[in-house]
Amino acid sequence: MAFPLLSLIVFIPAAGAAVLMLLRNDDQVRWTALGVTVLDFALCIAMLAGFDTTTHEMQFTETRPWVPALGITYALGIDGISALFVFLTALLGWICVLASWVAIDRKVKEFMVSLLAMQALMLGVFCALDLFLFYVFWEAMLIPMYVIIGVWGGDGRVYAAFKFFLYTLAGSLLFLIGVIVLYFHGGETFDIRALMAQDLPFRVQSWLFFAFLIAFAVKVPMVPVHTWLPDAHVQAPTAGSIILAGVLLKMGAYGFLRFSLPMLPEASLYYSTLMLSLSALAIVYGGLLALAQDDLKKLVAYSSISHMGFVTLGIFTLNLRGLEGGILQMFNHGVTTGALFLFVGLIYERTHTRSIADYGGLMKAAPVYTTFLALFALSSMALPGTNSFVGELLVLSGAFAANLAVGAAAVLGALLGAAYLLGMYRKVALGPASVGVRFKIRDVNARELVAILPLAVFVLWVGLYPKPFLNIIGPSVRHLLTQVHSNGGGQ
Repeated sequence: MAFPLLSLIVFIPAAGAAVLMLLRNDDQVRWTALGVTVLDFALCIAMLAGFDTTTHEMQFTETRPWVPALGITYALGIDGISALFVFLTALLGWICVLASWVAIDRKVKEFMVSLLAMQALMLGVFCALDLFLFYVFWEAMLIPMYVIIGVWGGDGRVYAAFKFFLYTLAGSLLFLIGVIVLYFHGGETFDIRALMAQDLPFRVQSWLFFAFLIAFAVKVPMVPVHTWLPDAHVQAPTAGSIILAGVLLKMGAYGFLRFSLPMLPEASLYYSTLMLSLSALAIVYGGLLALAQDDLKKLVAYSSISHMGFVTLGIFTLNLRGLEGGILQMFNHGVTTGALFLFVGLIYERTHTRSIADYGGLMKAAPVYTTFLALFALSSMALPGTNSFVGELLVLSGAFAANLAVGAAAVLGALLGAAYLLGMYRKVALGPASVGVRFKIRDVNARELVAILPLAVFVLWVGLYPKPFLNIIGPSVRHLLTQVHSNGGGQ
């Protein structure tokens, strides 16, 4: 059999979590967790180095019998759509360990075990080629995230953890029902590639589309099932917020790409206008909510709703530019918003306040911090030369081609993004110095800089030279569009 690269990538964090259980010293736990996540990241770099960008076929595939009586297999593989998110998950893994180095000072072993388990399960979601295996990974993710928020979160952590769990569990139950229906209508197989080739009746496609829509919309999250997200972000520790924004929100959008579009092409085309409208609503509504915030973490949380609206907008334009932009923007959002939550965590460690009004004059007190904060804020507002500009430009181009009114609404959302991000930066970095906070501020240290620099590199790399990233996703996107339009009766 071929070298099981994907199995190693998925299960090395799980094995690392098992090793951590045997350790007693907190420093040993931290260094071991860092070593495991860096090793996993190195394997992901090797995976991308060996990735064939000329084909849409699944690569590095592994298939072994699991439950033969039900046709369930242990099947892993990646294409251009999933490859970037496997890499992103591994990248944010070791950054989260560094971000938690000092911030988590109690139950360190339990926290790192939860973090590594979470990473393994998220990687499994992006690699699974069996629908049952996918559901196992998808559902199991709830547990470590619930623990991370509920044990190491803020004062309202229990409420936020329960709200997160109930919302996502409700969506997951609908997804499970959809999986069962798909199994019986799709030839009694859980093979994702075989299910993509099925021609289901429109009535069945429609029912499945809405079952999947609710499940995936909760994860994205889309308006109006978004209310769990601000609570979860505000209460979660820094690493929890980074993982939540950087990877977990991508699961819903990935579900649309992996299941709704290729398996339900006729329904996806038929309901695309509804999805475009919901996406535009999220973009504008999320932007307005972010504009009204005086809590720095809430501002970034609501901006996530707006920016993920661009992702779903790009996906359901169902044209090449929009779909490429939506997928690229998923990666960009993970980098940029993950970085912004890292910066919120760093300043909170120093001041123990998230009120924007308390941070005046940071430019003088922490020039390195505010310089990088400016870069990520400019990226979040899609300034030319940054990663988000490329993604948003492609999404807007595809949106105007699909629906003029929706494209115009998305432009309004982009303008709102500039307003709340520039307003935030002006108050935090350039405003009058806050005497109560000024003397507690120190600039970023070497450990924090190691966590920041890779994210800054990807902001500029994708912004100035996006071709390698578009080359990875290009063949898979074109094949997906062919599936949708040929099987769904589109033009």
